[in-house]
Amino acid sequence: MSADRIVAESGESIAKGSQSFAQAARIFAPAMRADCVMLYAWCRHCDDVIDGQVLGHGQDPRYREGQAARLAALRDETRAALAGDAPVAAPFEALRRVARRHDIPARHPEALLDGFAMDAAGTAPATLPDLLDYCYHVAGVVGVMMARIMGAGDPATLDRASDLGLAFQLTNIARDVVDDARAGRVYLPRDLLAAEGIAVPAPDDPDQRAALHRVALRLLDLADDYYDSALAGIAVLPARPALAIAAARRIYRAIGQKLRAAGPAGWDRRISTSGGEKAALIALAVGDVLRARAAGAGGRPRGNLYQRPA
Repeated sequence: MSADRIVAESGESIAKGSQSFAQAARIFAPAMRADCVMLYAWCRHCDDVIDGQVLGHGQDPRYREGQAARLAALRDETRAALAGDAPVAAPFEALRRVARRHDIPARHPEALLDGFAMDAAGTAPATLPDLLDYCYHVAGVVGVMMARIMGAGDPATLDRASDLGLAFQLTNIARDVVDDARAGRVYLPRDLLAAEGIAVPAPDDPDQRAALHRVALRLLDLADDYYDSALAGIAVLPARPALAIAAARRIYRAIGQKLRAAGPAGWDRRISTSGGEKAALIALAVGDVLRARAAGAGGRPRGNLYQRPA
């Protein structure tokens, strides 16, 4: 398959699957943008295969059936792409090219698949630390791989990239509480739910909505710590990727801010940012890059934030 076709198919995937990241990715130089969207295409494909969706939308009501077999097939195809040169399907060819070009260790794609195995297990995390470990495996490690595409390789910067991935995932979980629960997926920690008197979320029970929203706010408060930490990683990136990541940080964070402001009614429709809002947030991201540069690579200490596996 030609490189142009791989990039084109990957670009279609990101345009339909994540408008927020697609908008930010336009800031990258063409070659870097191509590699980022190719990595995204593999991640999106694997996520869809596990969740029975198409580009993150829709839901096969029987998606739990055969999940283990589908995950095993994804592992086999991923390992074949990374270890050999035999023809593979487009998303795996995209991963192969990006991993080889940027020396991405095989343990990173494997970690993402381990996260999907956690999904397939179908058990809600017991505590916030359990949730953070899940978030690393399905999003933090993606941030690490993206950072390598942008030329970052030192562990301190990769820690900050992981922090941003965790912030994104915590925001996504808070935004999607109702939709996930309707599909039989619960990511809110069981201990936080129990503190609100909830054993099993009932998203269509109006009496539960306020309590569920309070739990979601706990996740958004935590996400803010990771968004703040991530800013230090932006300081060491070249100008265009620094702006692209700062823009993505602003856009995703705005989703959480909208849910916070709307209260439980925010779940009545999917929260998103408009084209105009995204443009305004990208303009604000310029200031974030300048502040990150002024603070330097050390930035705000990470303190007791989740420490990614080596």
